[in-house]
Amino acid sequence: MDYRELGHPCVVGLQWGDEGKGKIVDVLVEHFDVAARYSGGANAGHTVVVGETEFALHQLPSAILRENVLCMITCGAVIDPAVLLGEIGSLRERGIAIGDNLRISNRAHLVLPYHRREDVLSERAAQAGEKLGTTARGIGPCFADKATRRWSVRVCDLFRPERLRQHIADVVARKNAYFAVLYDQREPLDAARIAEEYLELGEQLRPFVCDTDVLLHDLMAQGKRVLFEGAQGVLLDIDHGTYPYVTSSHTGVGGVVSGAGVAPATIGAVVGVIKAYATRVGAGPFPTELPGALGETIRQRGGEYGTTTGRPRRCGWFDAVAAGYAAMISGPSMLAVMHLDTLSGMEELQFCVGYRTPAGILNEFPADAYTLGEAEPIYEPVAGWNDDISHCRRLEELPAAARAYLDLISTRLNTPVGIIGVGRDREQTIFVESES
Repeated sequence: MDYRELGHPCVVGLQWGDEGKGKIVDVLVEHFDVAARYSGGANAGHTVVVGETEFALHQLPSAILRENVLCMITCGAVIDPAVLLGEIGSLRERGIAIGDNLRISNRAHLVLPYHRREDVLSERAAQAGEKLGTTARGIGPCFADKATRRWSVRVCDLFRPERLRQHIADVVARKNAYFAVLYDQREPLDAARIAEEYLELGEQLRPFVCDTDVLLHDLMAQGKRVLFEGAQGVLLDIDHGTYPYVTSSHTGVGGVVSGAGVAPATIGAVVGVIKAYATRVGAGPFPTELPGALGETIRQRGGEYGTTTGRPRRCGWFDAVAAGYAAMISGPSMLAVMHLDTLSGMEELQFCVGYRTPAGILNEFPADAYTLGEAEPIYEPVAGWNDDISHCRRLEELPAAARAYLDLISTRLNTPVGIIGVGRDREQTIFVESES
């Protein structure tokens, strides 16, 4: 693979998140100078495995494990200072150097204690069929306050103590009243304590803070190459996902432009990451879900438990309608197909090519989550394979049935497969375009 042809690429998930973006960023970024995380918050969970060591990352870009790469968290992401500093401390204890290789946008918005409380209270109060299955990290309420323009706190506010104290006092007074009336929450939050806590957290973050918009453009002007890292997946995008069962940010390619502050032409390529099957965490429609023994088999083989919450992921067959829609609006230059090894040992696979609904057959992904919830998958059977493929490093080493399955995915999504994951470790990766 000639990485120069990728320009400044972005890595985007084409399903409901958890596709393996962390591993893809980790294996690609050694060819780049900068990694910029442009969306999401501490609700993201990226797992990178190096040898026998596993790293679970939430706020930090997955590239933080690579030396000589500058990692940025841009203003499109929201930051929980305590989580971020805890993650930095944990990695340092494990021998990962974090200092001048990390920069945080002074424009990024902050998650505060009342956001986490609101997340929990709102989900608890929702009726059974209305629960969103949030991570309870306060991400949605933080983005909501950002949109109101009145109640949010940004990183740059941490360095104006008197203004921060007054602003938090005003916000907490309103939040306490709101929680008491709507949720009968009678234990008030202490504005003064929160303000002092965040001022202290701000001092710990200060060495990392800068205007990442300016820095990013300066570095690109110097010829530095940037890899943009997304969080979650396109099917969880606030505009294009299965609303309301979505996250609160722009998880697709469009999020790069707004979240990192770059022009659309900056994006040199799009690496669309998918699993060889499908998973989903939390509530929301999932037509190809396998709730029985087969779904549990996939969960156990794939280690399908949430990096952030530890919740078991819902598992199912590959949905070419859903992934095809995500690919259509993302325009991937190549696909990275992950967890192909998880399907080894299955004599027959199922491949969803359409939906059967009360209104008739659907061959396109519906905008209405409730229509999707009524949909039954239309499957085409696909031959499986029994071989252990975790040792394969070249495309031709894969069994014929596995190569045929990849060809089917590529054809349905109209995108070439460029990378294949055959295990959790960064070395268990096949780069298709490098084979000749």
